[in-house]
Amino acid sequence: MIEEREARSRLELAGQSHLLRFWPELSPVERSSLLEELSLLQAKELREHCMAAMEAAGRDNGPVQQLDQRMEPVPPEFFGSACRSDGTELAAWEKEGIHQISENKVAVLLLAGGQGTRLGVSYPKGMYDVGLPSGKTLYQIQAERIRKVQQLAAEKHGKKCIIPWYIMTSEFTLSPTEKFFIENSYFNLDKSNVIMFEQRMLPAVTFDGKAILEGKGKLAMAPDGNGGLYRALADNKILEDMERRGIEYVHVYCVDNILVKMADPVFIGFCVTKGADCGAKVVEKAYPEEPVGVVCRVDGIYQVVEYSEISAETAKKRNPDGSLTFSAGNICNHFFTRDFLQSVVEVHERKLKHHIAIKKVPYTDDDGHFVKPQKANGIKLEKFVFDVFQFSKNFVAFEVLREDEFSPLKNADDPALKDTPTTSRRSLLCQHYRWALGAGACFIDKEKNRIPDKLRLSETEDPPVKVDISPLVSYFGEGLEVYLKDRKFHSPFVLDENMAQELLNA
Repeated sequence: MIEEREARSRLELAGQSHLLRFWPELSPVERSSLLEELSLLQAKELREHCMAAMEAAGRDNGPVQQLDQRMEPVPPEFFGSACRSDGTELAAWEKEGIHQISENKVAVLLLAGGQGTRLGVSYPKGMYDVGLPSGKTLYQIQAERIRKVQQLAAEKHGKKCIIPWYIMTSEFTLSPTEKFFIENSYFNLDKSNVIMFEQRMLPAVTFDGKAILEGKGKLAMAPDGNGGLYRALADNKILEDMERRGIEYVHVYCVDNILVKMADPVFIGFCVTKGADCGAKVVEKAYPEEPVGVVCRVDGIYQVVEYSEISAETAKKRNPDGSLTFSAGNICNHFFTRDFLQSVVEVHERKLKHHIAIKKVPYTDDDGHFVKPQKANGIKLEKFVFDVFQFSKNFVAFEVLREDEFSPLKNADDPALKDTPTTSRRSLLCQHYRWALGAGACFIDKEKNRIPDKLRLSETEDPPVKVDISPLVSYFGEGLEVYLKDRKFHSPFVLDENMAQELLNA
C-alpha cells in the first residue's frame, strides 16, 4: 500500500487530486482503505482511463456506424452445428473432445464477476436457486456437470481425469463465492482444482473526466466487464497455472446460463478437429429483430455485430432455403487455446476497445453529502470477452439448439420479462422432461392415471410433469433408459444418485 505523499503525487499527475479533498475528515481506518484503493491505480493508467471515458461518452452521442455493406456470415467450412451436422460427424467430435479431456488438456473458465442486482439479490448469481425441486443453485449444477464429464472421460479411457475450474470473480463476488464453496465442500470437487481469481475494478467517471467518489473515502468502482478476463489472466498468473497443469484448451462461459454444458466434448472436439484457436457457440436467432449480437465477419475480420449496428433490412435478409443470413446469435460461450490466450495477454489486450455504459452512479457531493442521482451522471467503461475474435487466425462457430443449451438468468420474476428465474427453471425442467420421455418413462397422477405425454411445449408453457435429473446421473440425457424405461413415476420426480441406485436395485 502506498503512503499519502505517493498518492497525492499520483493523483496530481493523473489530474484527479479531488479524490483526496475529504482527507482531513477521514479516520485512520478510512484513510488506510482509500490508500489501498489508490495503490492499485497507476497515474498514467488512471489519467488514460478517465480521458478514454470522457472521449467515449462524446463518441457515444453520435450516430451508430452501420456495418451492413461490410458484413458476411461465417463461411460454411468454419461452421458446425449440433442440429444440422450429421450424426457421424457429431460422434467423431464428441470422441475427440472426450479424448482431450481424458488427457487432462481441457479446463473450464467461469465469468462470475457480476452481482445479482437485476435479480433483486445482493449475492453472486451463481448462488441463486431458481426453484428446482432439488433446490440446487447454479454453482452446484455446474460443479456436478464438471464431475460427470470427468467421469465419462475416465470410464471411456480408463484413467483419472481432471478438469480444472477457473472462476473469475470481482471485488463484489470473490468473498461470498469463496465462502459459499467452502460451506458446500466445493461440491465434492478437489479444492486444488477450483481456482478463483479477481478481475480489476475501474473508477466510474463524470462526463468531464473526473473519477467519482462514492463516499468521502471510497471511489465508485465497477468491474471492467467480462473482457477484463485477459488483464486478470495476467495479473493472477492464471496462464502460468494452466501451463503447469498441461492445459491446452479452455472453455469460457457466463455464470447465468442454467443449460450450459461444461467442457462440452462435442464443442471441444469440433474446435480441436478444425484446428481452431478461437471458437464461439451460437444459437439461431429466434426472429430477425431479436436484439442479440451476431457472430459474423466484417471486412474479413470476425466479430460480434450488435443489432443496433445493422439495418432492419439486413437483419431480415434470408438465404435461398429461407433461413436468416445473419442468424448466429452470440451466447457468450467460447473456446480458446491457451496459446491464443497467451498472445492476447502479451500482444493484443491493449488494443481492445472500451464499451461505454452511462449510469446513475451514487456519489458524495462537494459538501460531503451522499447523493443518489435521479438521472445518469457517470460513465463506466468495460471490455467484452468476445472482442478478441478479431485476433484469431482460425476462428470457428458452432450452432446449438437454444432449448438445449441457452437460457440465461438476468432479471427478477416479472410476467413481462424474459430471462427470469421462472424462464430458467422452465427451460431446465422442459429439457429433463424430454430426456425422461425419450428414455421411456411414464408419468401418472395421484389416481394412478397416465399423464399424457406432451412432446411439444411453447416457450411460455410449463411441462405437465416436473422432472429434475441430477447432472451426476446424466450429463446430457445419456444413459437414462436403465433407470426409467417402462417405469411409472409421480410428479415431481427428482432423479439423483440415491434414487438412481434405488431404481437399479429394484
